[in-house]
Amino acid sequence: MIGMKTKILLATLVLSVVFLGAAGSTSVAFAQYLGNVGQDGETGKLTLEEALELQQRRIDAVTDNPGAGSGTPILGAEGVLGAAVISAAVFGGIAGALFLRGKSGKYAAMGRG
Repeated sequence: MIGMKTKILLATLVLSVVFLGAAGSTSVAFAQYLGNVGQDGETGKLTLEEALELQQRRIDAVTDNPGAGSGTPILGAEGVLGAAVISAAVFGGIAGALFLRGKSGKYAAMGRG
């Protein structure tokens, strides 16, 4: 049975993790300024019209090449699934080795293997 002090401690721990996670993820985000500052329209950044033209060219390039994809190799060893499989194999191998080592040894319970 879990005692009352343990329940309060666990609840406090969970709430502190949730609170710190929420407080730590809040940050100030500044949008990129695209307006004009100088009399000739110079800001060092793109004007709104230039940015819209650039975005339209990007959209056109994607629609013209539908088979190109995003460039992220999902099934490759350097991709998402490849990394998941490799890390599962590594950590699974370590867990299996520790499990087999734990069945025998100085502190193994008598009569359990």
